[in-house]
Amino acid sequence: QVQLVESGGGLVQAGGSLRLSCAASGSIFSINAMGWYRQTPGKQRELVATITSGGSTNDADSVKGRFTISRDNSKNTVYVQMNSLKPEDTAVYYCNAVVYGSIQDWREEEYLEVWGQGTLVTVSS
Repeated sequence: QVQLVESGGGLVQAGGSLRLSCAASGSIFSINAMGWYRQTPGKQRELVATITSGGSTNDADSVKGRFTISRDNSKNTVYVQMNSLKPEDTAVYYCNAVVYGSIQDWREEEYLEVWGQGTLVTVSS
């Protein structure tokens, strides 16, 4: 079993910054991609940014130049530094990870996709 625990959400004024963290724990052999997604009421969950184990990143156009994703593989943790926040960034932010639970799973490409419980980010105007 693998768990993702997010932290760092909260209320911030427009133009401000927040840093979200997400730590994975449990039965982990290795973690492939990790990422952040967000969702607002009535809308589908959307990509914010992802990062591979090798450090390659993919950012949504809406956050390019403002958000930076990073990870610490030794801690199984992913971060997103969010600068120049806008009211439209208000959402519940979810952490995601693609996890191999054992070396056998890794060899057979049997991965588990895990989601965190979400953390609310509110940006006031």
